[in-house]
Amino acid sequence: MHLTKMYEIKNKITYVALLRGINVGGNSIIKMKDLGELFEKLGFSRVQTYIQSGNVIFQTDEKNSRKLEEKIEKGVKRRFKCVSKVVIRTYNEMKQIVTNIPRSWETGSDMKYNVLFLRHTVDTPKILEGLNPKQGIETVVYKKGVLFWSAKTSDLSRTAMIKLSSKKVYQEVTVRNLNTTRKILELMEK
Repeated sequence: MHLTKMYEIKNKITYVALLRGINVGGNSIIKMKDLGELFEKLGFSRVQTYIQSGNVIFQTDEKNSRKLEEKIEKGVKRRFKCVSKVVIRTYNEMKQIVTNIPRSWETGSDMKYNVLFLRHTVDTPKILEGLNPKQGIETVVYKKGVLFWSAKTSDLSRTAMIKLSSKKVYQEVTVRNLNTTRKILELMEK
């Protein structure tokens, strides 16, 4: 019995679910304690939430990220009566994303650094075609699963990305800042 439990735990995959559009601007308010409880009721183990922006680390033996996204989206809609698209990343995917963060990105500078996590529906280098970042003001780089975006804080209002929310593709993206992205990986490693 003990060996079976060890085997089951060993075969579980660590994921992070990044929920889009909750607890932003007073809309779709979900307490992280309640969100964690939902994940446990959905059958996930080692559930841990991180800050109010909808980051949930969990384990499961399910290997299909699309199935997990669908299961979580349905659970959130049923439990909280709100629609929130979900982006799922495995530990290995998050590790690769953090490894790909541009070396020039430093915290505490006068720059704004965001990681835009892409849903599978828009995860392609072609996503850059419609964004038209302004040269000299902002930088946008595609890597599998994400866009790395940066700009000086003094230039934020002049960036093309400030208008991203008016584009259809925005519904398929969820944004985390540099510190949050790194912290999520750190929590997944524990």
